[in-house]
Amino acid sequence: MELKVQQDALNLEAEILVVGLSRHPENTKGWSEFSERFNGKLEEWTKQELSFDLNASTTYPTLSGSIPRVLFVGLNDRKKLTEDDVRTAFGQVGKELLKKKIKHAAVYLDSFQNDSISAEDAAYLAAEGIGMGTYRFDDYKTSSNEADVQLESLTLLTQEDADEVQASAFIGQVFGQSVNEARSLVNMPGNLLTATALADYAQELGETYGFETDILGKAELEELGMGAILAVNQGSVEEPRLIVLKYKATDSFDNPLALVGKGITFDTGGYSLKPKDGIVGMKGDMGGAAAVLGAMKIIGELQPEKNVVAVIASTDNMVSGNAFKPDDVITSLSGKTIEILNTDAEGRLVLADSVTYAKQMGATHIIDVATLTGGVIVALGNDKTGALTNDEGFFETFMEAALETGEFVWRLPLTERDKKRIRKSDVADLNNSPGRDGHMIFGGGFVGEFAENTPWIHLDIAGTSHAASPHDLGPQGGTGAMVRTLAMMVEKMAEEQ
Repeated sequence: MELKVQQDALNLEAEILVVGLSRHPENTKGWSEFSERFNGKLEEWTKQELSFDLNASTTYPTLSGSIPRVLFVGLNDRKKLTEDDVRTAFGQVGKELLKKKIKHAAVYLDSFQNDSISAEDAAYLAAEGIGMGTYRFDDYKTSSNEADVQLESLTLLTQEDADEVQASAFIGQVFGQSVNEARSLVNMPGNLLTATALADYAQELGETYGFETDILGKAELEELGMGAILAVNQGSVEEPRLIVLKYKATDSFDNPLALVGKGITFDTGGYSLKPKDGIVGMKGDMGGAAAVLGAMKIIGELQPEKNVVAVIASTDNMVSGNAFKPDDVITSLSGKTIEILNTDAEGRLVLADSVTYAKQMGATHIIDVATLTGGVIVALGNDKTGALTNDEGFFETFMEAALETGEFVWRLPLTERDKKRIRKSDVADLNNSPGRDGHMIFGGGFVGEFAENTPWIHLDIAGTSHAASPHDLGPQGGTGAMVRTLAMMVEKMAEEQ
């Protein structure tokens, strides 16, 4: 999508113009000059039976060849508008543009501003929100030859500094596009997105942005002693991959932040087999890996001053004569032994080895993200990401990033009593499934045993990685949850250095 900034309303051309509609629109910055573009008809249209309700939309024909339609979007009370409100409004706009098959759209940017939302903020939110709202997954149907019409250009009309608005819009576009790529990864079926295919995608990403890339195969994992990843992979005919991407902001690669993603490309549950209803959709069990790769795309585009290493363990979890079993004892990369009580608690196993590897790479801070437990959905619902941490200051910075992106995160407690239950085993150092109660805490807490004293945040996106129905910022399917917050966290840490 080509982004343009224009200050001259009289010469504006587009298939449709998006206008934010609030009570007393005449108070909008530049309204009188803007209304000249429509020969005074703008005031007449806004006095029609249009809804000011947030996100309500109405399309009016202008009978003008250069701008044939105006899409009014309700903003309610402009003074009370938040960035989340504006992002959501633009997400709805994106859906409308897709439905109307618009190729060239324009936004009257100043109509989405208030005292706390600048033109630069609105530009960022417009490019990000519309980008996510226009997302569609290229599926595998053969019944239709009609391709979706894609938005080709977006013109932002504003009286503010064009260069600054353009720069902010570009950042928003990068964030939106990266979320959409993560969504597509989550939506791909497991027979096509194997561990090898995911590694190939990461390799291409690394080549595009100059990341130092290392893809480890089964033989290398065996040589290193990554027993947890290898145990999960035992039942599969597909080889595992450990994907490592290094973004070097400094030559010395000091104090890197590790982004660790769970990359289970399909999860049957193994011998702790999932029920038939629960197994459908398990192609998305690599949502954590998708989030990390989406964040790395943003990092590659924007080049923040912060070293980052991405570590993703990828395999599927299958049933066969070779598959690992309940009661097995395995040895992780860290040397810690693990009693297997539940083969469906496999995500924490691959994360354990990944976190250890990240520490060996010199990571001084770690964020792991995974579609880890159904327990987080029971606790928080489908619209909230659950979190654990061992470092208050680190988590405070992360929450600042989450508030900026509008991704809801809620922290759960991890107590010493919880840790004792994770460490309770007659035959090993740890067990991988202490019980159903507190499931999310035990799952994330298990990973924390391998982070040890390194500042660490665990994110469980089992509820937020997939949407069962269309939502404010996109369609049903993969959501790209945590892509934006992970990237924003890197920006925050770069600023703090």
